[in-house]
Amino acid sequence: MHEHVALRTPGFAENYPFTFPRDAVIERAAAELSELRAKGVGTIVDLTTVDLGRDADLLAEVSRRSGMNIIAATGAYHHVPTYFKPRTAERISQLFIGDLEDGISRTGVRAGVIKCAIDEPGMTDDIRKLTEAAGLAHLATGALISTHTSPSGRTGLAQAAVLADLGVDLSRVVIGHCGDTTDHGYLRELLSMGANLGLDRFGLTEFLDTDKRCEIVATLCAEGFDDRLVLSHDAFCYNDAVSRQYRDLHLPDWRMDHLVDDVLPRLRQLGVAESAITNMTVANPARLLPRAPVQRAGG
Repeated sequence: MHEHVALRTPGFAENYPFTFPRDAVIERAAAELSELRAKGVGTIVDLTTVDLGRDADLLAEVSRRSGMNIIAATGAYHHVPTYFKPRTAERISQLFIGDLEDGISRTGVRAGVIKCAIDEPGMTDDIRKLTEAAGLAHLATGALISTHTSPSGRTGLAQAAVLADLGVDLSRVVIGHCGDTTDHGYLRELLSMGANLGLDRFGLTEFLDTDKRCEIVATLCAEGFDDRLVLSHDAFCYNDAVSRQYRDLHLPDWRMDHLVDDVLPRLRQLGVAESAITNMTVANPARLLPRAPVQRAGG
């Protein structure tokens, strides 16, 4: 529910083509996703936005070659693009709505998820504007909102509050990166607001190791929240900011099959029921990803 096929710096491939080996990236990604599909994964959500180098044609070709269903995203990351700074939330939301309704550029690929992000600086004016733009796009289309947060600063609470104030039903929002923290009070507060939690950085052990991440999931499942959780890695097939050599040496489990190979067996050892695993990996995504009739929060 939170992965990336290819992350790159926008503008570089267009001006310095040698910085992005596009054909090789497609070949590598298709091979990796073919292997993942053979392990039983049929769909990934690619939360790469335009400011992270989104390439809908690339996603379509990787999907065609691998047989993997790839859901593309609209929205924005927390590195606010200059283009957005002088424009209103309403104006920005029209771009997102166009991606969802008409398709991305001239590719014919329609986005299926709206991304918004908040990081350590918190709810700045620009981040609030982009959060509101994501909320407006959701209210116009019914598409799921899936987010990036910095749990160490409990920033998901501010994000959820802005969306709720706009009238977004938080049951249609996944607050991301919640598996990076052991602050159960913070997670329960988000759940009490009605949001779903993305426990979506398995393998990224520089933030939290796998055992602690699994313990968080097991505790939340024991408390009856398995119908509000989704699992993922926030991993990539290509990333021009993180070399494969670095990842393989320092973060060897940060890969898209870590859940299937290692995490789900560990959850079973911790006593997580098979029904809960099915909820987190199949039923919850199947409920969240289709567009739903918009019901404004509070009425």
